[in-house]
Amino acid sequence: MREYSYPLDVDAIKELLPHRDPFLMLDEIVACTPHETVIAIKNVSTDEPHFQGHFPGNPVMPGVLIVEAMAQAGGVLSHISNDELDPKPLYFLARVEDARFRRPVVPGEQLVIQVDADKVKRGMWWYRCEARVDEQVVASAILICAPGGESS
Repeated sequence: MREYSYPLDVDAIKELLPHRDPFLMLDEIVACTPHETVIAIKNVSTDEPHFQGHFPGNPVMPGVLIVEAMAQAGGVLSHISNDELDPKPLYFLARVEDARFRRPVVPGEQLVIQVDADKVKRGMWWYRCEARVDEQVVASAILICAPGGESS
């Protein structure tokens, strides 16, 4: 298994995920224990395109993008955990369960995302996810991701 040196920056994340701007939702991987947990950072900035319409004069990060950031962090965990696989599977979000949004996330805040692997069955990953701002949980969900092709 490849050794990673944390934190991982955006360029290193791009080696693990197929996502690119404007849809790459992670800025940094702070820590990762393969098959167990990953901690990622998403810096929420005012120049993100969705803020033009969500909502003018009162920008709020869409909850679906917070879920996407959690799913991408889970994808990083899955890829690092299966580093020896060649070709690398491409993981797709298959299900979202028990999503909760506790307060709005606004530009200037930093999301700290923790994703814990709950189980892996037939290549599918069940993740328990939390997103925090200043130690306060702002969103949580259970995500199920499934392999569905090969990553390039």
